[in-house]
Amino acid sequence: MKDSDCIFCKLANGDIPTNVIYEDDDFTVILDASPATKGHALILPKEHYANIYELPDDLAAKVMPLAKKLASHMTEVLHCDGFNIVQNNGEVAGQTVFHFHVHLIPRYKNGPDILGWSHESFTDEEIAAIRGSLKM
Repeated sequence: MKDSDCIFCKLANGDIPTNVIYEDDDFTVILDASPATKGHALILPKEHYANIYELPDDLAAKVMPLAKKLASHMTEVLHCDGFNIVQNNGEVAGQTVFHFHVHLIPRYKNGPDILGWSHESFTDEEIAAIRGSLKM
């Protein structure tokens, strides 16, 4: 199902011209219109899913192999020095377009620090409580 109001649905399905670097039956990969680095691209499902929680397991299983394939190709072609694969869910996590997507971000020596964060500390007891609540 596509969302007629979703810009990423329109981009993924060719309704709006964009810079496509890969396409298959399930996904379109485009260069980001507001890139963090040279070659920054987005993996977009052709169907609309707001986030990872809505993404069907069969599509989720295809995303990481596709990201790996593209990251390897982009690293070879762009001669980048590293690579980030980023996926955000929810506004507080940095998601600004509510259509599941994966950022492919080539990284270069002396490039900008685009993913920095501070580290938190927890006591052993807090870690044990967190582990206990999350253990499946």
